[in-house]
This record gives sequence, structure tokens and C-alpha cells, in this order.
Amino acid sequence: MGQLTIKNTKLQDVKIITPKVFGDNRGFFEETYSDCDFKEAGIDFNFVQDNQSLSSRAGVLRGLHFQRGKAAQTKLIRVVTGAVLDVIVDVRKGSPTYKQWEGYILSASNHRQLLVPRGFAHGFLTLTDNVNFLYKVDNYYNAEADGGFSFKTPELGIDWSIEFDKAITSEKDAAQPTFTEFEKNNPFVYGEI
Repeated sequence: MGQLTIKNTKLQDVKIITPKVFGDNRGFFEETYSDCDFKEAGIDFNFVQDNQSLSSRAGVLRGLHFQRGKAAQTKLIRVVTGAVLDVIVDVRKGSPTYKQWEGYILSASNHRQLLVPRGFAHGFLTLTDNVNFLYKVDNYYNAEADGGFSFKTPELGIDWSIEFDKAITSEKDAAQPTFTEFEKNNPFVYGEI
């Protein structure tokens, strides 16, 4: 476990993980994931799929997304080029941090990884051009279980630090329901995911 620094966050079950970086005049080396080191630290997930997205411009806003039901996913997120404001919202009814959100700067230079358990909505805003965003998941993507709610949701008071009309978004994200609409049929219950 000497290769990892793990910090709890104010959100229940969310962790920031920073691998040890070995650098010299040539650059650096880091072990970004070791199953045995993570398990020794109490982080025991069977990651089955790696995903990567490229956002070519600063100001791209993706989210807030999740997978419903048996397709729910735990994510281990990192950024390998550029920087993002990564935002997560606890949507697990009954959780001590239900409806709370936090934002974290993840970047190529800070080497942080974010562990996001099942039952959180997730999104990010690119702070630089050419962001390569990578994440492991413990469940395969299922298009039928895909869900989300609007990043503009005023009920949660998320500070994205961008004017929404300047954000670069997809049609899908722009058309997501509000959190209040999502909450009427919220499938996530703390302790049952």
C-alpha cells in the first residue's frame, strides 16, 4: 500500500487516490492501478471495462450520468492529459450524504484518481483543451440502463464555474430532466446497490 495515498471525502464512500509518482529528468513513472494494492487498502472492486473520452476544447461539459439497476457502475476516474472539474452527486436515497455534491480537480499534473461508487451521478467540465479522460468500471455499459439529469439543476446548487450558455454540451445532456423530475422515480437506495 506504500504506492497509494488514499483520502476520504465528505461524500459517503467516495475516495481520492493518488499513486506514488517516480520522476527524474526524463519524465515520470507511476503505477496507476494494482489490484493487490487497492485490495490491501480496502478498495475491492472487480473492474471489467476501461473507457476513454477525448474532449478537444476547454468548456466541454458532460453529465450528469449514471447507469440504473443491475447495470449500476463503480468508477475509478483519472485524467491523463489536461484538467477537469469532476462533479459527482450522491443520489442514493437514505445515504448520509444524499443530494450532496462535490467537485474535484483531476489533472495530468496532480495524478489524482477518483473512486465513485454505484449510486452517484457523474459529470465533468474540461478546464483545458485536449482532455483525455479515462475510467475503469465494475460493470459493462448497458444503453437501456443509461440515465441522467440536468447539469443545470438549481435544486442542488452545483457550482460549475461556467455560464451554461457558454458550455459545450451534447443534445442529450441539454435535454436531461431536472433533479426534481429524476427524484420522482429515483431507483437508487443506500445499502441496496
